[in-house]
Amino acid sequence: MTRVTLPPKATVVVVGAGYAGLSAALALLDEDVDVLVLEGSDRVGGRVLSEQVDGDLVVDHGGQWVGPTQTRFLAAAERFGCATFPTYNSGDHLELWADGVCRPFRGAGPDDAPGVDAYVAAADVIDEMAATIDLDDPTAHPRLAEWDSETVQSYVDRTVADEDARLRLALAVQGVWTVEPRDISVFHLLFYVASAGGFDQLMETEGCAQERRFTAGAQSVALAIAGHLGDRVVLGAPVRHVETLDGGGVRVDTERGEILADHVVIAASPGAAVRIRFTPPLPQSRNRWMERTPMGDVAKIHTVYDTPFWRADGHSGEATAYGDNAVGVVFDNSPDDGSAGVLVSFVYADRQHRWATLSEQERRADVLATLTAIFGARAGNPLQYLEKIWPDDAWAHGGYAANPAPGVWTEHGATGWRAACGPVHWAGTETSSVWNGYVDGAIASGQRAAAEITTALRS
Repeated sequence: MTRVTLPPKATVVVVGAGYAGLSAALALLDEDVDVLVLEGSDRVGGRVLSEQVDGDLVVDHGGQWVGPTQTRFLAAAERFGCATFPTYNSGDHLELWADGVCRPFRGAGPDDAPGVDAYVAAADVIDEMAATIDLDDPTAHPRLAEWDSETVQSYVDRTVADEDARLRLALAVQGVWTVEPRDISVFHLLFYVASAGGFDQLMETEGCAQERRFTAGAQSVALAIAGHLGDRVVLGAPVRHVETLDGGGVRVDTERGEILADHVVIAASPGAAVRIRFTPPLPQSRNRWMERTPMGDVAKIHTVYDTPFWRADGHSGEATAYGDNAVGVVFDNSPDDGSAGVLVSFVYADRQHRWATLSEQERRADVLATLTAIFGARAGNPLQYLEKIWPDDAWAHGGYAANPAPGVWTEHGATGWRAACGPVHWAGTETSSVWNGYVDGAIASGQRAAAEITTALRS
């Protein structure tokens, strides 16, 4: 990552040095294909960002977990020697309900809490419906138009009679998709659930998506891949224009100059990719898919303490909050050795929209008030308070992922989702059939795009 000037030509240019772009470049390099990665920002990792904040303490401001079925992420970690450790999951979780009462629980929710049984029943139905989707050809589903024309909000209102269960389902949608239930279709929810292997895979910790964390932060794998790629990764080179040439290949224009290539992989975040100009214009289906698939809205807040004091009280550090609280979900994000206590709080969707309008002091006070209500007075006096507001990120433009609006799968999914546009190929977790929206899905998408290109180069 020390190149000063761009070469005049490469066989493949990859736009974006998040996990999708890095995995595409790594797969191409493994096949001895000449590849160059262009990244607009000053770092690699994309929507994964680890920060060393105090001595050896590392916090993850973006994607951070890995589960046992996320085999691509785990394989990359093993290849580059990046260690993981189990997410702390001992003791009772806590639920701050809308009535202001904080209750301990294990599993989906407190046994005596309102709406739990109906919530679990609704999740079972979602799993049954999701299992009918062909992940490699999702738009072939016979109920595509029906499911994609109904929002999750209207579906839940129609099928779940228990008002408290609807509140629980709303927080689940906010927590996983970082949007409100009115913003996504039933079909997209079902596809996403299917890509993860089930509803619980998205929600739970042990054996599921939140099972393990990275000792040196989740960005450590990206940094290791970039180190392996060396000066094939160029930072500070935002791509503004991609031109498909009449004679074949592409011209990629950046703020650092232009480069010719046989193929290009667009692996920038959807929020950044939609800002790139293409000549000739992309097919209408791809344009519409990009334009109508906005990023979600989420902020992550870390509060650092001298010890993980909640553990001594028999609590796991995991909590959910309903009602008017800005914070929706909390996890224990302490280091493996427990040498410091770290709580990570998530603010999603409508909650994030309201919270983001507050002053910095008001935002902090809001978060700490919720943590105090859940964990007691000690939670209100952290040693450090750290925010990452992803909609303000200059390159991601939101997080965790982008979600197609209702109707977009039906109208544009068949050819607009991820089909190559001549020498222009698409990667990014949103284009993945497995673990869509997650780092593992990003890696899978990069490997798929690389396979498309190597097949084309050999033909």
